[in-house]
Amino acid sequence: MVSTADVGTDLGTPAIEKPSLFTPIPDITPPTTPTEDDEKVTFTNEDGFSIPLSDDEIRHGSPTDKGSPKWGAMANQPLSRAGSPPPALLSEHSRTFEKAREMGRQGITQPRSQIRSDSHDRVFAHANWRVVNADQGNGGLRNAADAAVRDGKIDDYFWVGTLGMPTDALEGTQQKQDIEDHLVTEHNMHTVFCSDKDFDGHYTHFCKQVLWPVFHYQIPDNPKSKAFEDHSWKYYVNINQAFADKIIANWKRGDVIWIHDYHLLLVPSMLRKKLPDAKIGFFLHVAFPSSEVFRCLAIRKQLLEGMLGANLIGFQIQEYTRHFLQTCSRLLGVEATPDGLQLEDRFVDVINLPIGIDPVYLNERRGTASVRNWIQTIRERYEGKRLIVARDKLDHVRGVRQKLLAYELFLNKYPQWRDQTVLIQVALSSSEKSDLDATVSDIVTRVNSSWANLAYQPVVYLKQDIDYPQYLALLAVADALMITSQREGMNLTSHEYLYCQDGAILPDKKHGSLILSEFTGTSSLFGGAELSINPWDYRQCADAIKQALEMDDEEKERRWKQLYATVNSYTGSHWFTEFLSKLDHVYEGQHRRDQTSVPRLSVTNVARTYSESKKRLFILDYEGTLVSWGPMNQIIPVSTQRTLDVLNDLLLDERNIIYVMSGRRPEELDRVFRRAPNLGLIAENGCFVKQCGQMAWSEMADGEHIRSWKESVKGIMTYYLERMPGAVLEERRCSLIFHYKGAEDQETAQRLASDCASHVNDACEAQRVHAIPMDGFILVESIDWTKSTAANHIFEDLRADANTGSDGHHKDPIDFLMVVGDGREDEKVFKWANGLGEEGAVEDVVTVSVGKRGNTEATSTMTQGVSGVLSVLEKLALS
Repeated sequence: MVSTADVGTDLGTPAIEKPSLFTPIPDITPPTTPTEDDEKVTFTNEDGFSIPLSDDEIRHGSPTDKGSPKWGAMANQPLSRAGSPPPALLSEHSRTFEKAREMGRQGITQPRSQIRSDSHDRVFAHANWRVVNADQGNGGLRNAADAAVRDGKIDDYFWVGTLGMPTDALEGTQQKQDIEDHLVTEHNMHTVFCSDKDFDGHYTHFCKQVLWPVFHYQIPDNPKSKAFEDHSWKYYVNINQAFADKIIANWKRGDVIWIHDYHLLLVPSMLRKKLPDAKIGFFLHVAFPSSEVFRCLAIRKQLLEGMLGANLIGFQIQEYTRHFLQTCSRLLGVEATPDGLQLEDRFVDVINLPIGIDPVYLNERRGTASVRNWIQTIRERYEGKRLIVARDKLDHVRGVRQKLLAYELFLNKYPQWRDQTVLIQVALSSSEKSDLDATVSDIVTRVNSSWANLAYQPVVYLKQDIDYPQYLALLAVADALMITSQREGMNLTSHEYLYCQDGAILPDKKHGSLILSEFTGTSSLFGGAELSINPWDYRQCADAIKQALEMDDEEKERRWKQLYATVNSYTGSHWFTEFLSKLDHVYEGQHRRDQTSVPRLSVTNVARTYSESKKRLFILDYEGTLVSWGPMNQIIPVSTQRTLDVLNDLLLDERNIIYVMSGRRPEELDRVFRRAPNLGLIAENGCFVKQCGQMAWSEMADGEHIRSWKESVKGIMTYYLERMPGAVLEERRCSLIFHYKGAEDQETAQRLASDCASHVNDACEAQRVHAIPMDGFILVESIDWTKSTAANHIFEDLRADANTGSDGHHKDPIDFLMVVGDGREDEKVFKWANGLGEEGAVEDVVTVSVGKRGNTEATSTMTQGVSGVLSVLEKLALS
């Protein structure tokens, strides 16, 4: 069973039936009679916009606009009991009251809305109700889930969410229990009941005024920003805890938990604390900003740690994934790899997987008579005109102002298109009024007053919802769709537009152009087939409009085919099932690598396979495995006699080949192992290899490349070194090590070390270099040369030698491989060795992780440390 959690998205809303709303109750005064007989049901497109539907077009379970301002203000629902949280500053609170008293003395009164009375609450506590689609929600998510069910890819799942309406009025009533039971039994929905105050503080304040702006690069650097206020944080925590509690109460072993979006960032870690073995996925539907923006949040670490409770974290595109990995590395000091994040006790996989539309449902809806009628109406109304269609929420992120200014410049710059082009801008109001409303209206008025006449209006500005048939008709008849978002996780209106431009409805009107902001997640999928624009570059936007209108049919068809193929590849159903499939895969891998699941090394079994083998290869880590570990910038301990004796005893058997791997310099290893002449060595984590019985070292790495990136990295590290008294920069031939354990101010040192590692990873990514935060130091080395690449080089040489027989005689191939290590850098060698065993290249492979760590690629563990390793090797030498 899959449990999918999202705030206000997934559950139906119990709406009071109006014919029974005013059933007489003694001593209760009913509220004002609603003026409409029935509430208009709305459809939500893939971007979450609320669009009214006619009765014959209502789709079962279709969610609606998550940004709807109607929560707690509908005539057939209870009013919210939530009050606005107090301002963060007491001085501001005092000024507010002083202003109110002054206005009262002047006889000025503020309008009051949503007045609630006890009688009003009692009516709704006893009235009949029915379940309808909620006014808040993620349309793309719900449509993707429906598509997956329809396609037979999933059959058993529950939604976990809020009702989408105030619920304080239901507290203590039988109605509350009835609603909860009905949603569970009839709709597979678990209801999270929360107080109106908690919901309002969580959603209206923290989510929309703090998280949403920062996630969309609206940096809180002006007095109007709410990001500095922390009074709503507690409400955010409360709602997240309520979701976690509901999931925990209903979770059964084997269930999959999938958390969605920025409203519930804390839920994964809350679940992990109570359900350590649960399979948890998290997907962020919006953009994830760079670390420079995200670090502006006061509660940045809590949010990141909350997300890291998941087994798998998903983002729309690679850019957001990279930002998240860099942010975690910088703010939490954890190791970021291309596959995810290595925490102290476990690994968290991170992927990018773009969501898509549901073409099957879209094809059904666009074939209705009402869509065809609207197409005919629009074509007659704008006959002979070229239509540019746009549909956005009216907020600063969507770039409506930039679009209108670019269109105004287009008409100024290219007068031949006046009287020929119409921009139809549908603008859906956000929940809060802003200066943007007036600015956009002024631009529209200015454009229309400049070039409009009795027969022509250059801008048709609709600050209202349009019904679904009109929406599909607009997409079908448009010559171009223009999207100028300043930042957007994934714009799926563009996908719907491309699908409607296939000519199935209008054979003579197809393959329209797509003008798309480069700052949308969708832009990274289309490979340049769209007309990509920078919404702040008005001239480029104006030229893109001209290019779209003047493009010949052949080029339009070529571009459209490429875009259309992408839309059909990334569907909602594919996204839904692919994420769950990846979650299953990574969960199994993480569980398999968990040290508590990896068996102890069976010395008896190893001794048996060892004695039966004909050619053996040992690859053994040095520090922490063969000798007790010490800081890499200190002199190596000389008390290694037992280690040398054990290795030399093994080397007495000519069937044994032994290599010791280390992060130390070649000359250091030569000094330590000078009394083991037949021993092979791997130095500086794979950059140098010394073959068994030879005196010279072979350099595996590209020396010129290393010198090049070193110059870049040393400049960065010197900057941080000057700000950390007591820190030391150690230079090795193939790596740089920044030691800060001896810094005077450890708190500052740890923060600067995280910044340093992030800086190196950002600046030197193209040079194939990465910085790895370790305990007290940062290791900077090349990505291309590791212990595993050196081990593979050695193995391939031995295999080639066995096949060719350099002395003219056939040699036995390696049939026993043993790898022993204790560090994070040894994990790649374990994985490589296990791969040889799975491929059948080596008959018996033994990989051993030494010590106590959270997870490992090794197939066995040993907790006795160095003494345990030497004891096992001694036993093998005597076998």
